[in-house]
Parts: sequence; structure tokens; C-alpha cells
Amino acid sequence: MIHLLFTVIFAEMALIMILLFKTPLRKLVIMALDRVKRGRGPVMVKTVAGTVFVVLMSSVYSMINIQNRDAEPGMINPTDQVLMARHMLEASLMGFLLFLALMIDRLHHYIRELRLLRKAMEAEKKQNRSFEDGKNGRAEEMKTMAEEMSSLGTKIKKLESDCEAKAKEAEAAEASAAALKKQSEGFLLEYDRLLEENQNLKSQLESIDQGILSESKKSS
Repeated sequence: MIHLLFTVIFAEMALIMILLFKTPLRKLVIMALDRVKRGRGPVMVKTVAGTVFVVLMSSVYSMINIQNRDAEPGMINPTDQVLMARHMLEASLMGFLLFLALMIDRLHHYIRELRLLRKAMEAEKKQNRSFEDGKNGRAEEMKTMAEEMSSLGTKIKKLESDCEAKAKEAEAAEASAAALKKQSEGFLLEYDRLLEENQNLKSQLESIDQGILSESKKSS
């Protein structure tokens, strides 16, 4: 019994040392403990712990009985002293065994909680990084949009100035066309006047020619 208790205690101490330091064995131990705590594992562990606790109480009860017998005068027995020491050693080992088992359970629980917290923190960091990247991307998009808007504003101003220049050129062309129209109308009037004078001159020349012909006929 005592050899078994020492073996279990040393095994528990080895598990505690493995859980305390980050080594590849710790992952295997944590996976094994996770499997133990699934299904019927907790019931079996509680059953074993309850049995050890009952045996511990039995050893304590035996020690109390031996102590009560030794309390009577003239009843000190070396055998009872050996039994007392044996029961005390067994009770101490079983109490230490239960304490180490509780430590293993709490260490496993805290390691799992720490892993969950680290995963949550990593997910939060990734989310913050993605948010910052999206924010930076939006800032860059806003910057490019502002640059495009400024370039479009300059293009619009240039087009407005070009339109104003074209409008001025069109007005000048209309003014020149109106002047040319007036000038052509003046030319047409002058042409009509000259044509009328030409007709008058022709009629005068014809009358003169007729007068000369009539005078020549009279003289002959």
C-alpha cells in the first residue's frame, strides 16, 4: 500500500512538473487530461478520490482508536506504536496524494483558461489589425478620391475656360458674319445701282445712236 502511494505521488509530482514548464510533453499531458475529463472520466476520478478519502478516514479512525488505547495507564504497546506510525504515514501519503490531484486539476483548468484567453486575445488582435488595415485602406481610398475630385475640379475649370473662349470666338464669328452680311447687302445695293446706271447709259447710248442714224439718213 505504501509503495503504491509513493509511486502515485511521484507520478503526480512528475505531472505537476510537466505542467509547470512549457515542453512538448505538456501538450500530450493536457490532451490526456482533456480526454480523462470527458465522458465517464470525471465519474471514475471522483470514485477513486472518494475511495482514497474513505481509506484516509479509516486510517485516521484507527489512529484515534490506538491513541485512546495508549491513553490508558500501563497499556503502551510497541506494536500499537508501529501501527500508529504506519497509519499516520498512510494517512499523510493519502492526504498528500489528494492534494496533488487537486493541484493537477487546478493547473489543468488554469492552463486551459489561459489558452482560451490567449486565443481570444489573438482573435481580438487580428480583428483590430483587420480594422486598422481597413481603416488605412479607407483612408487611402478617401485620399485617392480626394485627388481624383481635385483633378476633376481642375479639368472642369479648364473646360469652363475653354467653353468661355469658344463662346467668345462664336460671338466674334457671329459679329463678323453680321458685318459680312451687312457688307454683302451694301454690295448688292451698289450692284443694283450700278446695274441701273448701266441700263440708263445703255438707253442713252441707244438714243444717241438712233439720233445719229436719223441725221445721217436725212443728209443723204
